[in-house]
Amino acid sequence: MHDLATIIILGIIEGLTEFLPVSSTGHLILAAELLGFTGEGSAAFKISIQLGAILAVLVAYRQRFWNVGMGLLRQDRDSILFTRNILIGFLPAMLIGAVAYEGVRALLQSPTTVAVALVLGGIAILVIERMVKVVKVESVEAMPLGTAIAIGAIQCIAMIPGVSRSGATIMGALLMGVERKTAAEFSFFLAVPTMAGATVYALWKDRDVLVIDDLSAIAIGLVVAFVVALAVVKSLVAIVGRFGFAPFAWYRIVVGTTALIWLSVR
Repeated sequence: MHDLATIIILGIIEGLTEFLPVSSTGHLILAAELLGFTGEGSAAFKISIQLGAILAVLVAYRQRFWNVGMGLLRQDRDSILFTRNILIGFLPAMLIGAVAYEGVRALLQSPTTVAVALVLGGIAILVIERMVKVVKVESVEAMPLGTAIAIGAIQCIAMIPGVSRSGATIMGALLMGVERKTAAEFSFFLAVPTMAGATVYALWKDRDVLVIDDLSAIAIGLVVAFVVALAVVKSLVAIVGRFGFAPFAWYRIVVGTTALIWLSVR
């Protein structure tokens, strides 16, 4: 098995960063490069442990999902609209991910791509924060169909490591007039089918190179990510409501710039 301490560190990083607009995958790639966690199975590990963070969403918002499930049985309009928007938002990632998997997998080995994307993404967040003024949508259920599809399409940009899935979806939602808390929560909910699908697909595609030790590492990293993410997921909504997204933007710029310097001199 890979070094246990390395697996735990990567699980902690995933749990801390999955829902922040700083790119969990980007952080995993940079940390794995620093810790020497490379080779066959490493790409599947980086994708698969994200499922732990997604399970944290199901636990943290279990009452919301339960209410939606019961509402679907009663054919409640809000529950139907909630489910429609999540599934429609997931559709672009499912289609593009299936077609572009090999390209995405190759990018998962490129720390330079991550560093550049972190810097550019940080600048984009600062610009968007200044642009957003009008709020038109204040709940996931009230989101128009076209808005859900557009946010789902924007999510696909995050297939470039370092962009940040949560950052892309939240910023895209803000540009379309979605209220901050709703934008963050839609990003959380959209992560459930997106990352569950990505994990299953990655494990299936890499089934011939994965060994028992790889699966054991994935299981440990997934559990660690779940525990840490559970403590983070609801805290993000409070942080964003008070400070906005600018602190995360500056963090991205600093980390990306530092990584570029390190990669150029190592």
